[in-house]
Amino acid sequence: MEQFDLETPLIEFSSSSGKDFWTLRNACSGLQIFGSTGSGKSSASCRLVALKFLQAGMGGLVLTVKPDEVDIWRSYCQMTGRENDLIVIEPKCKHSFNIIDHASGHGTSELAATDNIVEVLNEVIQAGQAQDSGRSDDSFWREQLALLLTNTIDLVKLAYNRISIQGIHEIVQSIPKANESWDPEDPAKAFNRAFMAARVNVNAKIAEWLSTLSPQDQTRFEDDLVYEMAIVEAIPDARILKFVDRYFVDEFIPLAEKTRSIVQINCSGFLYRLLREPFYSLFCRYPSTVTPEDCYEGKIVVINLPTKRYHKAGRDCQMVCKFLFTRAWEQRDVQMKSRPCFLFVDEAQNLLTESDALFLTTARSSRIATVFVTQSVSNYYSVMGGQKAEYRVRSLLGNFGTKLFHSNSDELTNEMCSKLIGDAFFEDATESVTVAQNFSQTRGRSLKLERLVRVEEFARLRSGGPKNNLLVDGYLHRQGEVFANGFNHLKLTFNQNYQL
Repeated sequence: MEQFDLETPLIEFSSSSGKDFWTLRNACSGLQIFGSTGSGKSSASCRLVALKFLQAGMGGLVLTVKPDEVDIWRSYCQMTGRENDLIVIEPKCKHSFNIIDHASGHGTSELAATDNIVEVLNEVIQAGQAQDSGRSDDSFWREQLALLLTNTIDLVKLAYNRISIQGIHEIVQSIPKANESWDPEDPAKAFNRAFMAARVNVNAKIAEWLSTLSPQDQTRFEDDLVYEMAIVEAIPDARILKFVDRYFVDEFIPLAEKTRSIVQINCSGFLYRLLREPFYSLFCRYPSTVTPEDCYEGKIVVINLPTKRYHKAGRDCQMVCKFLFTRAWEQRDVQMKSRPCFLFVDEAQNLLTESDALFLTTARSSRIATVFVTQSVSNYYSVMGGQKAEYRVRSLLGNFGTKLFHSNSDELTNEMCSKLIGDAFFEDATESVTVAQNFSQTRGRSLKLERLVRVEEFARLRSGGPKNNLLVDGYLHRQGEVFANGFNHLKLTFNQNYQL
């Protein structure tokens, strides 16, 4: 069993003060990279970190926003001799990752399986809504969506003994409205067919249970209420069907039309995107050929569905994969499976979910190295709206142990870095000379508290390219450990032409 030491150096920093190292432990504490467009972050620091991860033998998940990212990672794997470890999930490929099967399989019970699927779908739907139209801090919509998904999934399981995206979508689409007359036994609607099939299955279990009882025991059930309570106690599926029936008949169908439409559209819109090709074949139709557990063996999984090309559907699928992969990694025994796994997300603002901050709080103990890359803090504010946007962004960024700042024109990002690096006392010398009848001269010195790196300094950092000899500057801040210079920060220079 191969063991990975968290103190293993990944990157060496040399300066006049001495040598410093960025280790696997630092990587598992999270890395956030900032830099404006053209600052050289992707071609320099991201390149260096990715190559070092691959050279160290790590497995991981790569999400894509730009169409050329998959080719970049192919070149990285080629440079490090990891071509055989690369798995690309993309249209017309031989690989698939069944999100429903994986979410169901990681539940410890039938109830947990439903809750797992609801959590995944609800998380991604809410994140997509926040990015499309701004986030509401009202939990009402989240709860309503969770209730609809929970009861629909339970109904699908009761009716067909398996869960499918198509089954969930068809039922959600065909739920009767309060102001329309409907026949519960009309087989034309998927909602009715599911209820009839569920009742048939539950009744069969009831009949089987009754056949095991003696005539004396059955006489105890002459009272309808006693009979119903006995069935609910003896047959879990009967209890679930009762809850499902009450929810749809008494809660969802009577909902106000506007409220119901919002919840239903949010749910069915997301499900419909998963049912379209190529997403259906990649994530819903076939058994998984790729799982998060493959990364324990060093596999690098790239989801080549860049949002610039596949838009909302590509974004939703990648968010689901991120959620399921990281959750599976967190559940492993790191003593038995010690290989660190990485999550690499360039243009991270496009693929954020609300659970990212919570995941980062425990990522280090789970040996997960998270790398988020974006232009500015303002990007995160733009997708994490609502009254608590500031706290959400602070919570997210506060969980990255290392932050790297490249050239930037965003005032908020530069101010954050300058403030993060902190202040120091500088000597302020003064001198005054008086030329008059009596010549006099005065000298004085005082200590003045000023920023170690002023805000305007970030606009002067080199951003690579021929005019800068392919050199890219950045300020690295690491919490909890000082460098050889006695500070928590270093000014670094990266080479865009770096080779192992």
